[in-house]
Amino acid sequence: MLLIPAIDLKDGHCVRLKQGDMDLATVFSEDPADMALHWLKKGARRLHLVDLNGAFAGKPKNESAIKSILQVVQEYAEDNDLDEIPVQLGGGIRDLDTIERYLDDGISYIIVGTAAVKNPGFLHDACGAFPGHIIVGLDAKDGKVATDGWSKMSGHEVIDLAKKFEGYGVESIIYTDIGRDGMMAGVNIEATVKLARAVRIPVIASGGVHVLADVEALCAVQDEGIEGVICGRSIYEGTLDLASAQERADELTEGAGA
Repeated sequence: MLLIPAIDLKDGHCVRLKQGDMDLATVFSEDPADMALHWLKKGARRLHLVDLNGAFAGKPKNESAIKSILQVVQEYAEDNDLDEIPVQLGGGIRDLDTIERYLDDGISYIIVGTAAVKNPGFLHDACGAFPGHIIVGLDAKDGKVATDGWSKMSGHEVIDLAKKFEGYGVESIIYTDIGRDGMMAGVNIEATVKLARAVRIPVIASGGVHVLADVEALCAVQDEGIEGVICGRSIYEGTLDLASAQERADELTEGAGA
């Protein structure tokens, strides 16, 4: 079970939002690259980046910050004789040229969210052009998928879309319960397991992690197809210690994901 620190980028800073509201942003660092290094030193094996400005604008807005993070990740891996540390990125990615540019820069996985729902043909093309590098992000509330930075409800059932996109060849699915994201109210285990059982590709949980018990609860259902969990506000505010939580997850899942 991978614990994946989230670095949400707004105006070049590392922030966290509550339920996707840009007006409820808490700045945790003026230097996202330094924050990335902090999580790597805490034992992170993958990083999750979100270009928040990009998500709302529909085009990349924090590329300089992203490049600085990638440089730090590469240097850390080299200095510690580690294999590649994957970095996944989402937010405002709407065309194949942008995907290609980010992959060339060193991003491992591109997360397609709103564009996947509004323009499934784009997601299909992306999976064909960049196999093994495309993750779909499905943000849902009460089983329905939301788009546009969670500001609009699509009416699509999350499981129906997940099955459709699995057929396109996406690498995995990030499932966010938007009613819990940033609220530290606990992971929606039931909904996450239901989705994971419906598809054969891995599911990464997101939204609501608060304390170690939430991680332990996910580890208990890892065999359903849950590969990891994205950690945000909990690790920034200290209700969850990333290093000890990853160590505990390794104990419970016999080092899976190491």
